[in-house]
Amino acid sequence: MQGTSKAEQKTPSTLPVPLNVQNATLKFGGVTALNDVTIEVRNDELLAIIGPNGAGKTSFLNVTAGFYRPQKGKVMMSGADVTGMRVDQIARKGIARTFQGTHLFAGQTVIENILVGRHTLMKTNVLQAFLHFGWTSREEDLHREVVEEIIDFLEIEPIRNRPVGTLGYGLRKRVDLGRALAQEPTLLLMDEPMAGMNSEEKEDLARFILDVREARNIPVVLVEHDMGVVMDLADRVVVLDFGQVIADGTPSEVQRDPAVIKAYLGA
Repeated sequence: MQGTSKAEQKTPSTLPVPLNVQNATLKFGGVTALNDVTIEVRNDELLAIIGPNGAGKTSFLNVTAGFYRPQKGKVMMSGADVTGMRVDQIARKGIARTFQGTHLFAGQTVIENILVGRHTLMKTNVLQAFLHFGWTSREEDLHREVVEEIIDFLEIEPIRNRPVGTLGYGLRKRVDLGRALAQEPTLLLMDEPMAGMNSEEKEDLARFILDVREARNIPVVLVEHDMGVVMDLADRVVVLDFGQVIADGTPSEVQRDPAVIKAYLGA
């Protein structure tokens, strides 16, 4: 029997983690948004990042996704350094992101908005798409099939042809998630997905977030203010305060941490 190579001997625990932000420092003039922040996202986990307003949570996501370039530190994806890459390049590496606002095209339909998420995977150029001949048409059909599966998964079939601008906020958030899933990400970043939702909408979206993690087997990074949602969904919680990590542990551990209590209550 032939020997097994080192690569073949690797187990999931020895493979590079999906995301490792190392010693990231981000400053805007005299304001330090992130101060030597190191956060690792492990395989198949739902990591929540919490903290008071202005703690640096969204700045962390922006550094991770390439919207901001840190003055110091690295962003590593599965062992590869992506620091300084453009947003589209990092998206092609496998990071998808939802935003605090939905940032959807209000005049376009649900299916058209979700199709936008496929653009990094399309080989057709603008001229070919305009002419719409041969394999260009076939490629679009294939992408539409994927989008239809996402629509089924998110249970939004009845609104698939409705303009997004006519939808309620909770449904728009679901479409935003669908657009992110259309990128076929290996890591999903979600920035305050529950903001502005009522209890029923939060329950629905929480269920879909769990379904995404289980069905697609990808890690999720969740920035969220609703502590009930965080405690119910997260495997691990990282707490930021004034741009620094002050706690990292299970939800129950973080909930009891004196530094976290002080940060939130000012006690």
